[in-house]
Amino acid sequence: MDWEVLESFWAAAWPKVFEIGKLIIVALLIWFIGKKLIGIALKLVKGVMERGKIDEGVQSFLMSMVRILLYGVLVVILAGTVGIQTGSIIALLGSAGLAVGLALQGSLSNFAGGVLILILKPFRIGDYIVANGLEGTVTGIDIFYTKLLTTDNRMVVLPNGALSNSNLINVTHEETRRVDLMASVDYSSDIKKVKALLFDIGSNLEYSFEDEAHPIQVYVDTYGDSAVNVGLRFWVKAEDYWTAKWEATERIKEVFDESGISIPFNQLDVMIKNK
Repeated sequence: MDWEVLESFWAAAWPKVFEIGKLIIVALLIWFIGKKLIGIALKLVKGVMERGKIDEGVQSFLMSMVRILLYGVLVVILAGTVGIQTGSIIALLGSAGLAVGLALQGSLSNFAGGVLILILKPFRIGDYIVANGLEGTVTGIDIFYTKLLTTDNRMVVLPNGALSNSNLINVTHEETRRVDLMASVDYSSDIKKVKALLFDIGSNLEYSFEDEAHPIQVYVDTYGDSAVNVGLRFWVKAEDYWTAKWEATERIKEVFDESGISIPFNQLDVMIKNK
């Protein structure tokens, strides 16, 4: 009698056991094949980032994110294979992701800005930049913030989200810079003599250089209320910009004084009438 019960139970349970065993085997196959495919995909992604010379910190973070995403997809596929309803899992993950995204909106914006900066490289450590009304030498580029050191030795921390979405000037991106100066002279001055003096100053300055692509230019710019404004342009190495500009400005005053060229200034005439 006991054997008959056991045989009946086994006969009823065998199809279910077989089905479960089949699902386990299929799940294991999907798991091992999925791991192999994920490994191949991660190698391809890493190769693309290395060829693009993406910052190592960004590479590490993005590789972790891609790995988590791919394994998450694999787990969802496995859950669907063994008969678990995946719709509720996906909805739960989506809700959790939305809540986290709203809570960390500012940080995520800074993170995205940091990734863009490190990938596109609008500036590098050591560059002098002007952005959001601030300027200084870049001393550090983190995933959330960029650090600047101002000329008066103050540390400025800029959020990458705002930095990546604003107008930015990379002052030292190029090896050379043009110095633009303006000199005001009296209307009675000999313009040809003034231009010759300015050209000599630009030519003989220690830091300036001239070639076909970088000419020295002297020109009459505008006629002011009490002066003629004459411009001087010359080229220097980027690191010599301020030294050259200050030296040329001082030299213009000295040469004009030596040559009797008058530099006009605003004057106020006061007339007193006796009654």
